[in-house]
Amino acid sequence: MSHHVAINEKPDEVQADHAAHNARFSGVDAESTLAGTTTRGTDAEKGSGYAPSIAGDVHRSETAKAERKLLLKLDLAILPFAVLLYLSAYLDRGNLANARLQGLEETVLDNSDTNYSIALSCFFVTYIVFSIPGTLMAKQINPSYSIAAGALIWSIAATCQAATFNRAGLFVCRLFVGVGEAFFGQAMAFHLSLWYTKHDLAKRVGLFISAGALSGAFGGLISFGVSSIQNSAIAQWRILFLIEGVPSLVLAICTALFMPGRPETSKYLNENERTLCLTRLNRDVTSDGRLGIQWAGVRRCLTDWKVYVISIAYSCMNLGLGSVGGFLPTIIKGFGYTNAKAQLFTVPPYAVALVAMLLLTSFSDWRQTRGIPVACVFIVGLVGWVLLQAIPASHITQSQYSARYFGCICVVCAGYINIPLIISWTAGNNPEQSQRATALGFLNSVGQCLSLAAAFLFPSAEGPQFTKGCSVNIAFQALGFCIVVGMTLWYRWENRRRDKAEGGRPPVGSALEVLDKYDLATGFRYTH
Repeated sequence: MSHHVAINEKPDEVQADHAAHNARFSGVDAESTLAGTTTRGTDAEKGSGYAPSIAGDVHRSETAKAERKLLLKLDLAILPFAVLLYLSAYLDRGNLANARLQGLEETVLDNSDTNYSIALSCFFVTYIVFSIPGTLMAKQINPSYSIAAGALIWSIAATCQAATFNRAGLFVCRLFVGVGEAFFGQAMAFHLSLWYTKHDLAKRVGLFISAGALSGAFGGLISFGVSSIQNSAIAQWRILFLIEGVPSLVLAICTALFMPGRPETSKYLNENERTLCLTRLNRDVTSDGRLGIQWAGVRRCLTDWKVYVISIAYSCMNLGLGSVGGFLPTIIKGFGYTNAKAQLFTVPPYAVALVAMLLLTSFSDWRQTRGIPVACVFIVGLVGWVLLQAIPASHITQSQYSARYFGCICVVCAGYINIPLIISWTAGNNPEQSQRATALGFLNSVGQCLSLAAAFLFPSAEGPQFTKGCSVNIAFQALGFCIVVGMTLWYRWENRRRDKAEGGRPPVGSALEVLDKYDLATGFRYTH
């Protein structure tokens, strides 16, 4: 944060010197000391009649150093939990596809495609129903407690899958895995938005969402390792569920005990760090440290057409993600591989998706743009599904095999990269916390509806080409692209309209009435 003082105003320069001196020790006290006597550096540089002083330069340098130290401290305390929880959640959610190739379908599901699809969809039923309540719970109570409770529920249910002996038992376990993850997925994104500004958010959300792609790679490697276990008294798929379920129990307990809750109350921060953290958040919007749900914010979200439209685009993305999560090993097995090799060849697409996600989310934060990167990812998904649709799946040449495998990489990238981008887009455009929590929960509820359809798009009888599954994904990737381009254009138009109506944008850090007027507050601008 930069501060400037008026030329030839000696008292102010003295005051700035004192403020800069204090900033060396606290990193934040100068913010309050200089209140009312300075303007923000970016505005001053645009011709306000103010010029920088040596004291101001020192203050900016010390404040920037304090902010970097704070961000590192937050990253070390919060992101490991976020990444490990998401890794655990996706392993427990997605291991059904790997277990299918290890005998689960024959043993428990009566060797029926329909029963397997129902088992997949059971997760999404409760995930959809409980997503809004689960995310709002992170606003009602300490987020670390609500997230830990969700992790405990899904880890117990995922571990119990190893003990099922019929389809009913597996269906019930999958329902409870969905309940637990509904209290985690969007709640963790909401939790990160309590600590990080919108300029920091996408790359952090991307980092923890990247654990989903990492879980795909780990899941393939773990499944390949389990497949090598021979002559065991326990079926391979049961061993898989135990290996991936039990560690989640320990992680849930550690989350409740050690993950910081809210910046206003967390003992992890000292008072100077707390002040600096809240000051940074207030640069975007006025932060709200209140526990409990503000129902007016919930109503504003549920009556906002933009939330519905973005949620439809998110659902288009999730159709591809659900297809990848449920059937990627099956699709790759159609290349002519054994079950074990098909598990192994699922790893590279997830590794590429991981790297691409981190790069694109960092670019999105740097440029403060969401819509254009999201649209580009939909194009990548469109290319991938078209390749899988157009190129024959059997009796193929080496070049055709390479093209189909490249298509698999594209669809995995499209399934994962847009998650943090759309979540950050939604979080940034819903400034009040109850409004934001509801919007993120709603995003997941509507956004997962097409994941239910994905569970039924790839019946074995249509393999290895899977024409229906590829065709439906092509249509919805195109729809998602059109929606996000339209929303980007609308957000840009609306920001220009507000600039004109309000005579320009307010100074950086101005207090906005978002606690009462939400995204309609004077001075608020949408991220596009």
